[in-house]
Amino acid sequence: MKQKISKYWLCQIGGWSTYIIVWTFFYLTLRTQEQPNFFEVLMLDAIVGLATTHLMRFCIRRLGFLKKSLDIQIISMFLTTLAFSFAFGFASIFFENLFNLTPEQFKRFTLFNQTLRASYGAFFFLIIWNLIYFTYHYIEKSRQEQLDKIRLQTLVKELELKTIKSHINPHFIFNALNSIRALVDENPERARQAITELSNILRSSMKAEKLETAPLEKELGIVKDYLALEHIRFEDRLRVEYDVDEDTLDQPVPPMMLQTLVENAIKHGISKRVEGGVIKIISDFKGDQHELIVQNTGHLNGGYNSDGFGLYSTQNRLMLMYGEKAHFQIKDSNDMVEAKITMPATLN
Repeated sequence: MKQKISKYWLCQIGGWSTYIIVWTFFYLTLRTQEQPNFFEVLMLDAIVGLATTHLMRFCIRRLGFLKKSLDIQIISMFLTTLAFSFAFGFASIFFENLFNLTPEQFKRFTLFNQTLRASYGAFFFLIIWNLIYFTYHYIEKSRQEQLDKIRLQTLVKELELKTIKSHINPHFIFNALNSIRALVDENPERARQAITELSNILRSSMKAEKLETAPLEKELGIVKDYLALEHIRFEDRLRVEYDVDEDTLDQPVPPMMLQTLVENAIKHGISKRVEGGVIKIISDFKGDQHELIVQNTGHLNGGYNSDGFGLYSTQNRLMLMYGEKAHFQIKDSNDMVEAKITMPATLN
C-alpha cells in the first residue's frame, strides 16, 4: 500500500520550490549582470531553508509552543524566527564557503558580517513560514476545540436523555402495579384484565424506549390503555375527554411524555379529590407549533411540585431535544390545572 505524503511535506516542498521559481524569475527578467553560481547558491539556500524550517518545526513541537496561550505563541514565534534566522545564515555561509560559491562582492566581508547579511534576508522568509505554520495550527486547534465541545454537548444530551428515559418506565410501572394490587382480592377478573392492559402498555413503552420521538397516535394508544387501567381503580371518579385534531395524530412527540403528564394529573389532581374529576387531552396546531395539553379538575395550590420527576423530566427533555423552540408550562385555568407543551410542528 502506497503511503501518502503528509500535508506538511507537501507544503514544505511546494513552498521552497516556489522560492526557487520566484528567485529564478526575478534573476532571468530583472538582472543587470550575470551572477556566477547563482543557481547553485539558490539550490543550496533552498536545501538549507528546508532543513532549517524542519528543525524549527521540531523545536516548536518539542517545546510545546502550540499549546501555549496566544500571546505566548506570538512571542515564541518571534524569538524562534530570530534564532533560526541566525542558524540559517550561518549554515548558508558555511556551505557557500565550503563549496567555494560565495559571490566575489561578498568575499571582502568577515564571516560574521556575511552571516549577519544572510540572517537578515532569512528572517523575512522564516517569519512568513512561521506565520503560516502558527496560524494554521491555531485555527485547527480552535476548530478541534469547537468540535470537541459540540461532541461533548451531544454526549451530555444523549446521556441525559437516556437517564430521563430510564426513569420514566420504572416510575410508571410502580403506579400501575399499585392499581393492579388494589384489584387482586376485590375483583380478580378485573385484575386479570388490568394485567393484560399493563402488558400492552409495557410492550408499547419498550418499543418507544429506542426512539427519540414517536407519532402522537401511538402515544395516545398508550395513554388510553393507562387510563383504562386507572379507571378500574377510580371507576366513576375518573372521567376522560379528548379534543384531538386528527391532523396532529402523525406529529412526532417525545415517547412517554404525554403519559407522564396524564399520570401526573391523576396523582396530584384526581386522586386527591373525593369526588374525582375530569382528565382532558387536547392536541391542536397553533401556527407552526403543535400544542399538546393535559387538563385535570382541581387547582395548583402548591400541590404540584415543579421539581418533581414528572415535570422535571418533561422540561428537560423538551430543552434537550428542541432547545428554545419548545416550551412547557403548568397553570390554573378555569377550575382546571393545565399542563401545556408547545413544540415545533412537522408539517407535510
